[in-house]
Amino acid sequence: MDNQDQVKAFLSSRRAKITPEQAGLHHYNRNRRVPGLRRSEVADLAGVSVEYYAQLERGNLSGVSDTVLDALARALQLDEAEQAHLAELARAAGPAARTRRRKPTVQQIRPTIQRILGGMTEVPALVNNGRLDVLATNPLSRALFAPMFAAPTAPAGRPVNHARFNFLDPRARDFWLNWEATADDSVAILRAEAGRDPYDKALTDLVGELCTRSEDFRRRWAAHDVRLHRTGLKHIHHPVVGDLHLAYEVMELPADPGLALTAFSAEAGSPTTTR
Repeated sequence: MDNQDQVKAFLSSRRAKITPEQAGLHHYNRNRRVPGLRRSEVADLAGVSVEYYAQLERGNLSGVSDTVLDALARALQLDEAEQAHLAELARAAGPAARTRRRKPTVQQIRPTIQRILGGMTEVPALVNNGRLDVLATNPLSRALFAPMFAAPTAPAGRPVNHARFNFLDPRARDFWLNWEATADDSVAILRAEAGRDPYDKALTDLVGELCTRSEDFRRRWAAHDVRLHRTGLKHIHHPVVGDLHLAYEVMELPADPGLALTAFSAEAGSPTTTR
């Protein structure tokens, strides 16, 4: 995944989403052919020259200052996830980040983390990486996501992966009560990860596989949407116990960069707790 291509597509897609009215531009040609902002308008809003913004939108973020990135974020009305993604794209454009990985990175789960998971006997919990690979589980999480762990979609030697299940296993559409939203989230998480590390071969391989095999994934990937995945609700139709509505919390593991522990819980007294 080329960094310059990602930058170009991300900036142009965000520019296309902002109308002149949303940007506070009251004097403009109402017969314009494009609904979004022009490059010159973004440049004016960001306080940079048109030539300089055109250079940025061609994909060249190398050496761009935080001040300019902040100005672009304000001009394009980026949310927190989008602003973080822009910063990651700029970081990845620097010379220090251009070491291409020729083999997938192997991430090990420390025994301490595995013991913590094992001690969580009343809530499902698992550890994912940024590619949405499942690297460690406790028994309740394996029971909760039983269809995913039974899925025959993972190539030999690859871990179970949320995105692969969501897009390549037909059972996912029955498992998720709101499959469309779940599909959007999983692609947005992978897109953000691609911004952080465009040279991760395992991620490139996964995206290539999903783009080849799933039109639903390919369409979402082309949108360049990103999203933070920290807390929220999961709505599941479990094949054995029925509908479940679970809150989730994502906790990054600072000692294990790129890994996060996700725990699920039901509200006390809710129907989910009795199932």
